[in-house]
Amino acid sequence: MRTQVGIIGAGPAGLLLSHLLHLRGIESVVLEMRSREQIESTIRAGVLEQGTMDTLTEAGVGARMKAEGALHHGFELAFEGKRRRIDLTELTGKAITVYAQHEVLKDLVAARVAADGTLFFGVKNTAIHGIDTDAPSISFEHDGEQHTLHCDYVIGCDGSQGVSRAAIPAALRQDYERVFPFGWFGILVEAPPSSDELIYARHDRGFALVSTRSPNVQRMYFQCDPKDSVDNWSDDRIWAEMHARVDSEEGHQVVEGKIFQKNIVGMRSFVSTTMQHGRLFLAGDAAHIVPPTGAKGLNLAVADVRVLTAALVAFYKENRTDLLDGYSETALRRIWRAEHFSYWMTCMMHRLDDATPFERRLQVAELEHVTTSRAAAMAMAENYVGAVAV
Repeated sequence: MRTQVGIIGAGPAGLLLSHLLHLRGIESVVLEMRSREQIESTIRAGVLEQGTMDTLTEAGVGARMKAEGALHHGFELAFEGKRRRIDLTELTGKAITVYAQHEVLKDLVAARVAADGTLFFGVKNTAIHGIDTDAPSISFEHDGEQHTLHCDYVIGCDGSQGVSRAAIPAALRQDYERVFPFGWFGILVEAPPSSDELIYARHDRGFALVSTRSPNVQRMYFQCDPKDSVDNWSDDRIWAEMHARVDSEEGHQVVEGKIFQKNIVGMRSFVSTTMQHGRLFLAGDAAHIVPPTGAKGLNLAVADVRVLTAALVAFYKENRTDLLDGYSETALRRIWRAEHFSYWMTCMMHRLDDATPFERRLQVAELEHVTTSRAAAMAMAENYVGAVAV
């Protein structure tokens, strides 16, 4: 089997890259360990930056996002019993759309299928070969048969547990990681919205987030011990915690409803450098992870893909390799900016158990600053919508 670009992973990065290359006349094959049903049903939140929205629209896969996604022009910061709004559009001229990641995946899979793209779901025993040569290949098993995909380039979009990053020799990689001592307890709720926009709440009991999934379904989180169990949390206990952390002295309250999903996720920051070696390039979670506080994960994957697409087009259409050679350096500038913003948001909004009372008051002072200083609010807004130049 032969193609120009072999892509491992059918997440947002892999599928979007395949489709953007197709639109520019470049062939690719996508290999995915999970089934199509699994990737389309794994529920993950999605806050899309303006650049991500524009990329999906330009790629012809933004119609459902525009019709069903919630366009937000700001968000609220809740602290000390009050709420203060960050007006993203007034400060930056840009907005965000809340549109779940699995819905983005459905749109991308449908686009690749409609374009007769080659996708293999449910592959096993994937291995990368010859990345130090000009003829790399990927071996894999599908439906009980062994296959070898020969290609010009291999793009690893297979997440933090995939085979791609491990294919770069450890001596050439530098991994940076920060594991946070807390997690998020997430719930899906059948209820009308508690607010027109997202609410990020800082409380002495811990962080909380309220997000709208649809007019009738809401996504909420609160900070917890990552080793806790959902079995320890009754619905009544969950609502008591959400009310304590989010309700304001101004009369705003979280709207309760039927909880139909509970889960706990850990928080960490991670960056692996370099993002390329020989004919192998990494994109998305294969190279970096951010805590979801800054809403950067999916957007960073799309940013990687934009850089990679331009580099591959330059190679195939102009016989240039300079953009490919500089891919890692170019991508990492934005990645480290996003990592810093996500880290800053996380540290400002969460209860840090080792923090002194003095340091906790500094968190409040920082929130007062970003909600009363136009310059500070603009810096936050520019980072949030992805408008910061790098």
